[in-house]
Amino acid sequence: MAHRLRNGAGVNVRPISHSDADGLVRFHESLSTDSQRSRFFAIHPHLSLKEVERFTNVDHRDRQAFVAVVEGEIVGVGRYDRLDGSDAEVAFVTRDDHQGLGIATLLFQELVTAADAVGITRFVAETLPENHKMLDLFTRTGLVSGRAYGRGVVEITMPLPDHQAARTA
Repeated sequence: MAHRLRNGAGVNVRPISHSDADGLVRFHESLSTDSQRSRFFAIHPHLSLKEVERFTNVDHRDRQAFVAVVEGEIVGVGRYDRLDGSDAEVAFVTRDDHQGLGIATLLFQELVTAADAVGITRFVAETLPENHKMLDLFTRTGLVSGRAYGRGVVEITMPLPDHQAARTA
């Protein structure tokens, strides 16, 4: 789906596909060490072949991922992985030169819609306490119902809007 970023640039948000493997590798290798650490909790300069395979092959039910593409290049990735029947862990990363433009918000909205369609009712996320951009994003959604601190991370709990109930009402 085509959108406009805060800087006026166009961005296309779409489900990831296996054909995105090379673009995902280029995207990941363009991330600063700070962005790598924020996403993986460690400096992680290169994706392994196994990671590329896992990240680009999703079933669109229990594992979903969207990419944000500007001028043919991936500039953001958002994904969820179902933890159990109705909970899923959600994560994002945006290329450094595109942070603060609304990409993570667009990815989050797409993930919420996709999750709703497959019966996921709550997102959880783990982030580093110093990752204020991610913590602010989650706060801005208005969905945060809990924060827990432990093992050096903040765990956020976000019940998702009940779109199914609204459609049947």
